[in-house]
Amino acid sequence: MAEEKSKLYVFKPIVERWPAIKKPKGHVSFRTKILWTGVCLVLYYILTQILIYGLSPDSIDMFSGFRVVFAGASGSIMHLGIGPIVTASIILQLFVGAKLINLDLQDEEDRALYQGFQKVLVVVMILIEAVPQVFGYLQPSDGLINMAGMGGARAIIVAQLFVGAMIVFWMDEVISKWGIGSGISLFIAAGVSNAIVTGMLSWLPANQDLPLGVDNPPAGAIPKTVYLTQHLSIGEMVNGGGFEKIFITPPNPIIAVLGTIVIFLFVVYAESSRVELPLAHGRVRGARGRYPLRLMYSSNIPVILMSALMANLNMFGLLLYTRLSNIPGIGGAWWIGKYLPGSTQPSAGALWYLQRPNGLHTWLFPLIDPRYRGYLQDHEPWQLALRLLIYGIVFIVGCIFFGKFWIETTNMGPEAVARQIQSSGMQIPGFRRDPRIVKKVLERYIPALTVTSAALVGLLALFANLIGTVGNATGTGVLLTVGIVIRLYEDIAKEQTMEMHPVLRKFMGVE
Repeated sequence: MAEEKSKLYVFKPIVERWPAIKKPKGHVSFRTKILWTGVCLVLYYILTQILIYGLSPDSIDMFSGFRVVFAGASGSIMHLGIGPIVTASIILQLFVGAKLINLDLQDEEDRALYQGFQKVLVVVMILIEAVPQVFGYLQPSDGLINMAGMGGARAIIVAQLFVGAMIVFWMDEVISKWGIGSGISLFIAAGVSNAIVTGMLSWLPANQDLPLGVDNPPAGAIPKTVYLTQHLSIGEMVNGGGFEKIFITPPNPIIAVLGTIVIFLFVVYAESSRVELPLAHGRVRGARGRYPLRLMYSSNIPVILMSALMANLNMFGLLLYTRLSNIPGIGGAWWIGKYLPGSTQPSAGALWYLQRPNGLHTWLFPLIDPRYRGYLQDHEPWQLALRLLIYGIVFIVGCIFFGKFWIETTNMGPEAVARQIQSSGMQIPGFRRDPRIVKKVLERYIPALTVTSAALVGLLALFANLIGTVGNATGTGVLLTVGIVIRLYEDIAKEQTMEMHPVLRKFMGVE
């Protein structure tokens, strides 16, 4: 524990009395965990279809570019998605990592305070992210304004956002304590899966304000290919741009489908790669096992946290340029981020250099084909190349930082793993049964795997964003979903194994 107690202990009485989902006292059966996980997932899908009451159709989604990472659904009561949960986690990690908050996360009391205060901070972040939404973005309808007045109409919308975000928070807690896996991860996977299926199979026209036609084909990759193949001749396919529309032109070109498949296969391969440490039981002869250290040791959490951080930077940049333009020095400053009317993505300024690419048509084709120069947004080609370089470096370095911190805060560091192995009665053959010795052995692998896995996850997400993905799910979304589904499958298999062999629960750290 830290020599001097953190000032955060002032909030300990609040944390201890803060309402939360109780942990189960004993073992939760596999069927119960499946039931709670399924109920929360179905409820999530239902809530994404419930639109905010009294919302104007002219509203703008300030998180549109990061909707996949934040989950939820634009214009629904789940509009904020997991944003407040992830943002609260980022803030605490940054403050503890920078030693602005003096907490030793290896100490049980400090860690309990950290986790409890994070729940309080989530509620604060819900209000911080909900209130700015009603000032020019999620606008109340005229009917709601006439009924409740402008102030009352805004309060009603904020209340709906607050309720939706709290439901997401509670469902995440229920899944984490009573279900299987992580609620945050499941909600991301659910949203991305929905986007991919829609992007593959939708027969609705790309522009729903115009009739279906060759210049406005179906939005889905498969229907689009079938429709254009049936309505264009061979000459039009070759010389009239038919093949270009099918393979390159958004929405959902074939190259995006191929990019999605490549990312899927690569992530499956990377998830199966691991280093296995041999273990032997200290008292039972012949009892041996292996402790797997994955290549993707830090999982996909670093990408979620880094993407959420960039989303929040974009949100505050948008607010400063539009609604807070009267603040001296930084209000309305184009060098922070310039936003065109009706747009939530920067077209210039420092935040433009942190904007992710979204397919070949947003970076490669503008450099080689004059027809795509509109994506340059009045910038020079070298500025676009510099933007890709800056974004890539910032994104990967940020993933490494969050990866290292995540491992330490989730009992996956060398010391915590050594204690887990020690408590299970196992030891590494050829070494004394001493957690300090086991820790030194693990320090050869875990720190290197943490940096490598976090950097690899960041590189995969960057590559997928460069290539593009079907359904505008973004490379980050596809990467996260594949990893989440694989982890969910393994968690289900582990739960089934522990259900059949109760003695394994102690080794897994469940009991």
